[in-house]
Amino acid sequence: MMNPEKRRAFFEQLKANNPKPTTELEYNSPFELLIAVLLSAQATDVSVNKGIRQLFKIANTPQALLDLGEEGVKPYIQHIGLFNSKGRHIQETCRLLLEKHHGEVPQTREELEALPGVGRKTANVILNTAFGQPTIAVDTHIFRVSNRTGLAPGKDVVKVEEQLLKRVPKEFLLDAHHWLILHGRYTCKARNPDCAQCIVEPLCGFKQKTGKGKVRGDI
Repeated sequence: MMNPEKRRAFFEQLKANNPKPTTELEYNSPFELLIAVLLSAQATDVSVNKGIRQLFKIANTPQALLDLGEEGVKPYIQHIGLFNSKGRHIQETCRLLLEKHHGEVPQTREELEALPGVGRKTANVILNTAFGQPTIAVDTHIFRVSNRTGLAPGKDVVKVEEQLLKRVPKEFLLDAHHWLILHGRYTCKARNPDCAQCIVEPLCGFKQKTGKGKVRGDI
């Protein structure tokens, strides 16, 4: 497990490399981000962006998407995994936003998690990215990086989230989510981490890394 000095140096390096990290999903409002994140489950950001670029040109508010209907939304998202269930969740979410929140995206975890298809991870993304709250949405990338490096080990995503919130220095907490997910997506990859090019490799406690960045087994 990383000590406090290494944890601080870890995030100082990530910040120096990327001072203003953000999501790779394309959005212009909290509502657009909510829809994008709903669609991103078990899908790539690239595939989601491909669909929402066209969808949001014609419908980018709860009322407009509700008016478009499930069948009207489908052509824009049918290349995305689980598009049928996601389409239903979008429609029900839009209805609830209009009925209970005056068409606005709520800013509390409890209200967000009451929306169809919104779990803890999605709620954390919205709270952090749309509303600037210091939350961390632990996906497979962040879970892997946290355990592999020794930054915040845990056996499940909630435990890792709790450890990160305790162990990330406060001045880095707001952007930690984006730094960690991008690091896991492009450098600390599951099957072939690029340890040789990793800017935080000297701080990493992973014992199976090699000069070529290959590991024995996956995390």
